[in-house]
Amino acid sequence: MGLLTQILGGLTGNALGGRDGQRRGGGMSPVLMALLPVVLSMLSQRGRQSGSAAGDLGGIGDLIGQFTQKGYGQQADSWVATGANEALPPHAIDEVFGHDQLHRIAQQAGIGDDEARSGLSELLPDVVDHFTPGGSMPEGDQLSESVNDYLRRLT
Repeated sequence: MGLLTQILGGLTGNALGGRDGQRRGGGMSPVLMALLPVVLSMLSQRGRQSGSAAGDLGGIGDLIGQFTQKGYGQQADSWVATGANEALPPHAIDEVFGHDQLHRIAQQAGIGDDEARSGLSELLPDVVDHFTPGGSMPEGDQLSESVNDYLRRLT
C-alpha cells in the first residue's frame, strides 16, 4: 500500500467513524500530512496562474521533466512506471526546486526547510505513482479532477 493511499485511507476511515485511536492520515508523520495538501494544490494548478505561495508544479509531466533535467530522470520514470519506486535523495529537492521555492513550500506547510526537503523526497515518489496508475500519465483534466477530489477529502 502506498503512502498516499495510507494517508487518504486514514482520512476516509476517520470520516466513516474509524477506530478511536487512529490518527488523522492513518498515523502518518505530521510533516507529510502538512506537505500533502501543498503538493496536491501545486499539482492541481496545471496550466493556470497559481495563487499559491509555493508555486506551480505544472502537472506530473512537467514535474517529471524537471527531475529529468537535473539528472533524476531514472528515479522519476520509476514513479510513473509499474513496479518499485526508486528513492529520491533529499538533496535532489534543492537541485530541482531551488532554495526559494523549497522555502515557500515549507512556509506554506508550516514546517522548516529541512523537514520540507526530507518530506518532499519521501512524498513526491508516492504522489506521482498514485496519480499514474498502470504507468500511464493522466489525460486532460483527469489529474486536476483527481487532485481536487483528494484536496476536498483532506479539508
